[in-house]
Amino acid sequence: MRMTRELVSKLGLTVLTVFIILFSVGCGKENNPVVDETYNPTVDPTNFVTKIDNKYFPLVPGTTFIYQGKTEDGTERNEVYVSQKTKTILGVTCIVIEDRVWVNDDLVESTLDWYAQDKVGDVWYFGEDSKEYDKGAVVSTKGSWEAGVNGAKPGIIMQANPQIGKSYRQEYYKGEAEDMAEPLGLNESASVPYGSYKNCLKTKDWSLLEPDVIENKYFSPGIGEVLSVTVKGGSDRVELVNIKTE
Repeated sequence: MRMTRELVSKLGLTVLTVFIILFSVGCGKENNPVVDETYNPTVDPTNFVTKIDNKYFPLVPGTTFIYQGKTEDGTERNEVYVSQKTKTILGVTCIVIEDRVWVNDDLVESTLDWYAQDKVGDVWYFGEDSKEYDKGAVVSTKGSWEAGVNGAKPGIIMQANPQIGKSYRQEYYKGEAEDMAEPLGLNESASVPYGSYKNCLKTKDWSLLEPDVIENKYFSPGIGEVLSVTVKGGSDRVELVNIKTE
């Protein structure tokens, strides 16, 4: 059959239009990573244990991890205390972690984090109650979330068996908490004031809300996080300087 010039012209315009749309979508994907809206982890309370002994993320009640370093805002001091307290979320008993940050001796953030470990050894992150301070007064609670509330879902803060190159969600509360992590190596070294460590897990950490800021974190077996370095979007370096036990 012979096609008229008008039909050919219409088809040509259609093909051109489709090409432009596909090209635009492709570019959009590159600049704005697609968020998997189907993310829906299954939480079975019977699948969790009462302690957290993941070798890269051990949390023994009564332990305080103390970190210090230079950031763009000044000298930072971070104290992470593993409390004796628990909080039940979605039927799972979580350990309460008290995390406080000072910059130039001024308290700037105080957070309660809620973690629990499953039988496989993965450590789940069930939410946080975060407060930002300015001159002693709370100025923001942005970033706070709790699994099961307003669509928020738990993530994995540390895998039992990290898979190199396979990223995973650490948290999910759309538009507020969308941290990601990706294991980069299992035989890395890190030297900090508290000691020198080998066979460390090295991860890439970032938020889908701030994709231009990337950190590398180092976790020593039996200790936990020993070093955090901002490798894109900043130059912060925060190191483990002490561990205290009650």
